[in-house]
Amino acid sequence: MKYNLAAASQQNHDTLLTFGGAYSNHIYATAAAGKRLGFRTIGIIRGEAHEQLNTTLQFAHNCGMQLEYIDRTTYRNKNSEEYINSLRKKYGQFYLLPEGGSNSLALKGCAEIVDDIDQEFDFICSACGTGATLAGIISGLNEQQQAIGFPVLKGGDFLTDDIQNFLQQADVKSSTRWRLNTDYHFGGYAKTSTELWTFIEQFKKDFDVPLDGVYTGKMFYGLFDLIKKGFFPKGSRIIAIHTGGLQGNYGLTMNNKSQ
Repeated sequence: MKYNLAAASQQNHDTLLTFGGAYSNHIYATAAAGKRLGFRTIGIIRGEAHEQLNTTLQFAHNCGMQLEYIDRTTYRNKNSEEYINSLRKKYGQFYLLPEGGSNSLALKGCAEIVDDIDQEFDFICSACGTGATLAGIISGLNEQQQAIGFPVLKGGDFLTDDIQNFLQQADVKSSTRWRLNTDYHFGGYAKTSTELWTFIEQFKKDFDVPLDGVYTGKMFYGLFDLIKKGFFPKGSRIIAIHTGGLQGNYGLTMNNKSQ
């Protein structure tokens, strides 16, 4: 969000409006940034309102974010000019942050993730929601490095085109240095299983690193499974990006068991 927030300030906006699901890390981050930097924030949330908010949305509310819930059909039209204009009529002028913060400025910021890594590597792995984080990471790689994205949505193959579009918009040459692995979504967005929670609990015991059930747990599960299956050449140096989202565990249930 670094460069989007800078752009909003430079354009003299005092309001940020963005989109996300009930467990969106981007909604969480936008609300926090707004509170810290003095922006009014509006979150357009996919799905129905619930009397008791989950931890992600409660945090956003506590930060002062105004939450509006829309049905999934309307949400699919979130990028249409007509719908955006209707939001401007309702809320006034705002700086529009796409779902997941996914635009060329976001790619510029995510490319800096690679710059901050102070050791050599061959592969870099990240969970994927909208694909913008992975696109930014791809834009920061050299010719010998490869990126692997783990979509957390069922049927995540569609992200291939989205990521290509992000790269083109950011004027990054199309590359074969990346791929998606869609085998580890565990049923879809915010869907989990006993097997996934067992892995997350064991990972915490082994490495003292907490994972969440929406994003990072699925990515690390997939990474470790690929290692066991011999996917990576012997001696490969692998970086795994922990993209946060631990607040998503609270209120996320699996077989009526809260984590």
